[in-house]
Amino acid sequence: MGAIIDVKSLVSKFQNEIMAIVNEKKNKGEIVSIGILQVGKDGGSNFYRNSVVKLSNKLGIEPKEFLLEENVSEEEIISVVNEINNDNNITGVLMLLPMPKGIDSDKVKEALSPSKDIDGVTTHNIGQFYSGNKAFIPCTPLSVMEILRSVTDLEGKEAVVIGRSNVVGKPLAQLLLNANCTVTTVHSRTKNIEEVCRRADILVSAIGKPKYINSNFIKDGAVVIDVGTSDVEGKITGDVDLEDVIEKVSYITKVPGGVGSLTTTILLKNLCEGL
Repeated sequence: MGAIIDVKSLVSKFQNEIMAIVNEKKNKGEIVSIGILQVGKDGGSNFYRNSVVKLSNKLGIEPKEFLLEENVSEEEIISVVNEINNDNNITGVLMLLPMPKGIDSDKVKEALSPSKDIDGVTTHNIGQFYSGNKAFIPCTPLSVMEILRSVTDLEGKEAVVIGRSNVVGKPLAQLLLNANCTVTTVHSRTKNIEEVCRRADILVSAIGKPKYINSNFIKDGAVVIDVGTSDVEGKITGDVDLEDVIEKVSYITKVPGGVGSLTTTILLKNLCEGL
């Protein structure tokens, strides 16, 4: 039977590292702060913002919230972004998405200073990342990589990523490639998906289809990372049917309590590494 990966220990490890950096800065009279920009009252954004504020306070980071009404103009949002860019007391920025209808979120993202873009949403950071240069990278794929490194060596492994979104699938495939994996990305147009997935030493699913991945997708001894989340009758459910695959895997993450439990910590790790 496979083992459930202990993500809690990783969370604790990284939070201790963050607190050490923050305390070192405080001893020098410096403040570590995060700006959080939210437009409107999207439920998912509210939840994420609250979790970031709570964890920031716990780790000694000062959260500064910029909460704008849904009917605000695009120009007013960009004006606030410019204000944040020019505030030397704000270390980095989390821009919560989605933006309300009628707002060009790409234009708003591009107004953000790349040096404060701790979630890697600007084209500058995206381009730098795919060019192999130092850049801020989205937190979910970074979280997946940290989880994988905690249980297996990556070099030379065959990895399959299910999903090709700009925030998870694509950057994760690049990170795995950078780690010298042989990487295949599968998606809705891929033929023989189960056959392709059965080649994987490392299988990551990020598609948001509850219990889509069963034992027919799994190579014996594979490491499986479940990024997907879906609401099924009020219960958060992953892409992977855990009960069906647990006998075949070597390691697997659960949902909830897996990748999602690490992402906020990795966001604040990005914040500190950008200092």
